[in-house]
Amino acid sequence: MTTSAMLAPPAGGVLVASASLSLREHVRHSFNDRCWPVEEALGGADALVKLETGNWQVLFLDRRVPDLDAEELTQIVQRRFPGLEVVMLDSENVHVLPVVGTGALRPHSWLKPLEIVSSAVVEISASLPRREAEIELTVEAPPEAASLPGMIGCTDAMRHVYRLARLVAPRLTTVLILGPTGTGKELLARALHRLSPRASRPFVVVNCAAIPETLLESELFGHTRGAFTGAVQASTGRILAAQGGTLFLDEVGELPVSLQAKLLRFLDQKEVQRLGSAEAVRIDVRVLAATNADLEQRVREGRFRSDLYYRLSAFPLELPPLSERVADILPLAEFFLRHLGPSGASPLALSPQAVRILEAHAWDGNVRELQQVVERAAILGDGASTILPSHLYFFTGGRKRPAAEGIVPDGEL
Repeated sequence: MTTSAMLAPPAGGVLVASASLSLREHVRHSFNDRCWPVEEALGGADALVKLETGNWQVLFLDRRVPDLDAEELTQIVQRRFPGLEVVMLDSENVHVLPVVGTGALRPHSWLKPLEIVSSAVVEISASLPRREAEIELTVEAPPEAASLPGMIGCTDAMRHVYRLARLVAPRLTTVLILGPTGTGKELLARALHRLSPRASRPFVVVNCAAIPETLLESELFGHTRGAFTGAVQASTGRILAAQGGTLFLDEVGELPVSLQAKLLRFLDQKEVQRLGSAEAVRIDVRVLAATNADLEQRVREGRFRSDLYYRLSAFPLELPPLSERVADILPLAEFFLRHLGPSGASPLALSPQAVRILEAHAWDGNVRELQQVVERAAILGDGASTILPSHLYFFTGGRKRPAAEGIVPDGEL
């Protein structure tokens, strides 16, 4: 192959997926200098969306993308886009890994551009902050600790959830997220949306327990002007607002029986009929639902339709309580502490005694309770650099209790 053939622009475009802004810019400049069209993606999910909507011949993939496992993403890309070449980069360890893929371009034809990219990575590696990806994406959890966007956990139970979530995320399958209060069901729903091809479309939340029953139907399905007393303006409703994206039905177990049949029809027919209108509107929405209730028990009691239950639970995902994932308590507490101090200040540390107390607690409120305990401890520390047992307060049976009785007298809060 001649040199001119090696440097000719590809028939399609070049897509680079990395959380590092500097790395993306260096790749872009390296190829733009040779008039190669380049597009950028912030992560794996963003790359999948762009691959679906554009004409690409090469994907440069940072193996440290924060939201998807790079090797699994490569397998997905090869199945969906068999003509696409995938080049894996390592932004942290300054490696350019071998080209994989089955497209028409061969690895040796990319030798010159890859040398340019490798040099660019070397130039920026020394100046890149270790947490740059976290800052750029403003994610809720450090990428190295989160197997799904915004989630922290390394226990086997959580890894099982991550694996199942990655399998179902690209599909239209309805997912029912189960788990006790405070385990992060909405975070998991948001992660499923961000990992899906609908990531750039709306993510609409409806808390079925927070909206009065008399208003919930209108909130969900919308209404025309004058459909009922007080309807001075028309409303599209939350379902239609999620068009093309994801609708998340939180606390779906609290959905009134009177609305369950209408929701079931929407799930089956993919149509919405607003209150006061005879016209049914076709809609394209992926539905996720969550509950901490025992829906099977409610079905037996006649409080929840069995057909709706089976429709919603096409793919159930269950989040374990924090008491069953003790190894995740310290990483979660340290994450919360990093976000409590002043900007630029060193994060608060936990004393070994405080860690033991946190790991021994029952955590009936799960991750949400842990966050509140850590925040109270940071306040009680009053400028201290280390969280001690005397700073830890728990609420049990309606009363506050210090972690070590007698260290902090009850009533000082």
